Amino acid sequence: MFTNPSLDEIKKILKECKTIAVVGLSPKPKRPSHSVSKAMQGFGYQIIPVRPAVDEVLGEKAYVDLESIPKDLLEKIDMVDVFRAPDKITPIIDACIKLKIRLIWLQDGVVNETEAARAQAAGITVVMDRCVYRDYVQLL
Repeated sequence: MFTNPSLDEIKKILKECKTIAVVGLSPKPKRPSHSVSKAMQGFGYQIIPVRPAVDEVLGEKAYVDLESIPKDLLEKIDMVDVFRAPDKITPIIDACIKLKIRLIWLQDGVVNETEAARAQAAGITVVMDRCVYRDYVQLL
């Protein structure tokens, strides 16, 4: 059974993290992915939008998928924050394993214990069904 990191561990993650690739970042301001990412950007995090069919979001160049991010930028990613339906995350987990991403954050409602366990088995820290913005505000 999946268990999230402790609140102390999540606090440490949020303090140490600098660059967040946001998969499913919408260009529409009313979407949760947009408002959460804009707030995190305001807190000082670098946001890398991962969204097909858009050139940029929040003033940052967008990439079709994680594998499209240039190597020098990819190496800076501390977290992949996922705003996708639970049944759509398998390719994202595949890419994170392939690219040796250290941390995946699955936002509120993104619950897929099988994929979370697979990522953990590959050595990736997984936070699931939590809001990065809400945790930042409450813990920091």
